Amino acid sequence: MSEALKRPADKYSPLYFLASLGAGGISVTFFMVFFFWVKHPGQPVPVFEDIMAAFTTGSVPLKAAIVIAWVGIAVFAFLNIKSLIWNIGALNRFKKTDAYKALRNSNAESTLLAYPLALAMTVNVGFILGLVFVPQLWSVVEYLFPMAMVAFGLIAVIAFRIIADFLGRVLSKGGVFDVTAHNSFAQMLPAFAIAMIAVGFSAPAAMSTATVTVTASLIISTFLGVAAILYTVLAATSAISSMLQHGTHREAAPTLMVVVPIITVLGIMFLRQDHGLHTTFEVHGGAGETMIFLARLLSVQVVFLLLGMLVLRRQGYFNDFVMGSKTSPGSYALVCPFVALSVMTHFFTNKGLVAAGAIAKFGVAYWALSAIAIALMLVAIFLVFRLNAQHFGKTKPSGAVAVPAE
Repeated sequence: MSEALKRPADKYSPLYFLASLGAGGISVTFFMVFFFWVKHPGQPVPVFEDIMAAFTTGSVPLKAAIVIAWVGIAVFAFLNIKSLIWNIGALNRFKKTDAYKALRNSNAESTLLAYPLALAMTVNVGFILGLVFVPQLWSVVEYLFPMAMVAFGLIAVIAFRIIADFLGRVLSKGGVFDVTAHNSFAQMLPAFAIAMIAVGFSAPAAMSTATVTVTASLIISTFLGVAAILYTVLAATSAISSMLQHGTHREAAPTLMVVVPIITVLGIMFLRQDHGLHTTFEVHGGAGETMIFLARLLSVQVVFLLLGMLVLRRQGYFNDFVMGSKTSPGSYALVCPFVALSVMTHFFTNKGLVAAGAIAKFGVAYWALSAIAIALMLVAIFLVFRLNAQHFGKTKPSGAVAVPAE
């Protein structure tokens, strides 16, 4: 059997769902071009008609940006869906093995939450594809919102069933959770999955005009968001003591930056909720308050990004697992922080600084900050193609296979 293992991905880990997640996240970063650079009067997000109008009448640089965004969304949405389909098939085969049984009785059981996490991202990507490429979508959007909430509801059921199995096992019995292997933020993956479902549920709050739909969106996304925050705090707190005693688990070191994408998706959820409260329930907030709120979120993200990069550099992670010959499925967790920070930088620039009047839209400061967001996106793109080549495109000796991080 070992001779048949010709690439790292042939030794499956649920963390490979992060390959789908990362590609989907990059599609979102390309959508930021339309969201913030294309005028979309009449609805809170740009649709096909808005983009075509901008492409027809816009400047040459805007037209070029639109074409690049179109291609980027299409390419990475394809990679997102392709990877998701592959992972679902691989997971179903993996469930028939002894390795799966061992995983379900170890700390690594929580890695199964990468499945609903990736599913939720793909639903978001599907909505972006509809907005960008489907004419007249907005005329039927009020019918799509309940369907989307049903889809996210089913994904939430999958996520909470996995969490219930995991927590039920480790909290009802003593000695089944290896605290010495808890020296990373890998156990925050369930919180990330819940947060991704929460931001999906919050979309109708910002976009629907039906009071019932907005109310349901606000309440359900609030529950999920609070659950994600509680899980994040508890998982991070319990992990820190183990990391201080045993150091950070080398293969799981990228999880030190998982706080970054969690904050981005929850931040977007809060912004969507605020918009829904404003348009439906006449609850008004100030632009300055939003600017400071986003600045605080961005500050926390930068702190955790710097912490993660410090540890990764000290451990030589990039030299071995990104640019070197060693492989780990947990490497795909590197993509998410750069995607998330790119998206948050766009929001801070546009919904924060520009909306508050601190900087002028399309001015020098605006383009300087946008350049940072684009640079972060390019890093994420590089990582996706590099890791895909390592794990799926190259033959490897049977010894150079991935080991799931705990």
